[in-house]
Amino acid sequence: MNFDVRIPIGLMFTLAGLVLTLFGLETNGDAAVYTRSLGINVNLGWGLVLAVFGLTTLLLGQRGQKRLENPPPQSGSKRKARRGR
Repeated sequence: MNFDVRIPIGLMFTLAGLVLTLFGLETNGDAAVYTRSLGINVNLGWGLVLAVFGLTTLLLGQRGQKRLENPPPQSGSKRKARRGR
């Protein structure tokens, strides 16, 4: 069984990014939450970064899974002669 590990990793990062993004959007106007980070909404920023990374990993994993399921056709078994040495 061929399985590309990027698919579950991509799902994990995408879900974590979505949770952080939603939390950052929900607490966007609350200054008390972000006093330790100098007023910067870190949850929203890193949530978006994690979501983009997760989606990219997920898409690349799905593309790789398709390549594993549909291997390219084999050409002839004869190898070309190498020139040189």
